[in-house]
Amino acid sequence: MRLVVLNEIPEDAGLRQQWNELVQQVDRPQVFYSYEWSLAVQRAYHAKVRPLIFLAYDEREVLSGVVSLATDAEGKGASFLCATTGDYCDFLSLPHHKPIFVAAVLAELRKRDIRDLTLTNLPADFTTMAALRQASADHGYRCFARTAYICAQVSLGKLERRPDNKLVLPGKKMVRRSLSAMGREQPVTLNHALSWEAIAPILPHFVQAHVARFAAIGRISNLAKPERRLFLEELAKLLSASGWVVLTRMMSGSNVLAWNYGFQFQGTWFYYQPTFESALERYSPGFCLLAKLIEEAAENPGLTIVDLGLGAEEYKERFANQSRETLCVTLRTSMLRHMRGILRYRTAEAVKTSPLLETWTRRLATCLRRLGK
Repeated sequence: MRLVVLNEIPEDAGLRQQWNELVQQVDRPQVFYSYEWSLAVQRAYHAKVRPLIFLAYDEREVLSGVVSLATDAEGKGASFLCATTGDYCDFLSLPHHKPIFVAAVLAELRKRDIRDLTLTNLPADFTTMAALRQASADHGYRCFARTAYICAQVSLGKLERRPDNKLVLPGKKMVRRSLSAMGREQPVTLNHALSWEAIAPILPHFVQAHVARFAAIGRISNLAKPERRLFLEELAKLLSASGWVVLTRMMSGSNVLAWNYGFQFQGTWFYYQPTFESALERYSPGFCLLAKLIEEAAENPGLTIVDLGLGAEEYKERFANQSRETLCVTLRTSMLRHMRGILRYRTAEAVKTSPLLETWTRRLATCLRRLGK
């Protein structure tokens, strides 16, 4: 295996084709693994990220491994390049190449004096974790893994149906009443923008709605950051060429009630970044949007899963009939930093189980902050 290390992703049609062909061959392909996703991150966050891309080629000079990393400002730590944008991140290779590829990457990281490696949103059900445990021991890293997220999913084949073949979904009566209320003038429908030409004029309205929704609940939307807005724009441009991006609007006539910036990729419809008009909150437009999206997905023979992504919102749990765990894996050369990280995590978990301990911990943290002023 020949390893090539790059400090940026070249805008190369040949590499794009080979990269995405490899993605199609791995177990459970994800849109987050695509060449386009990593390139969109590089374009949007170029002032803040330092890409470190590993490409592995077999004896036939066929691309057999890819992992997109980024280094920190000091050049001593690294993480997945797409950790803050992708629901799933991984080392891409076929299973029989995975141990060799992971070991080669860790060996190169050690040569570059990368002391801390943080791998967030790594799927727990992949072969990567076993390869990391073995390779970390061989190359002087201490490995610790903990649960990052439990991602709710809807397996369309497992959905309950009535004798007349109609779906049985939660909150059906509430959804019917809400749709009637929101669609007094005209029936509520879903509209999907798939091309960049269709997405471009409506993307700013989605951004505006998302920012306003968060402001209404006293929070700041990640779309308030110019880099995040640029990322979604670049991503839509790149993914629309392959038909993988879907900007959905739930509408009554010309009135937009709710949105989802999502993807359709390899049989999965991703509920990636939704929002809705705050003035309609009493009608649960987000819940209604998801119900209608699942109904539509269930009638599409090309789809098998609706992935509800990161976050444990209650409404997602009502629809989910399966889940997928992701991990946060840390590899450290320092035993002290390794043990400190484990202790910090165990302490945080213990605090969660004891309300009294959590109260005292918060008080102590407040006192320490005041003393530090």
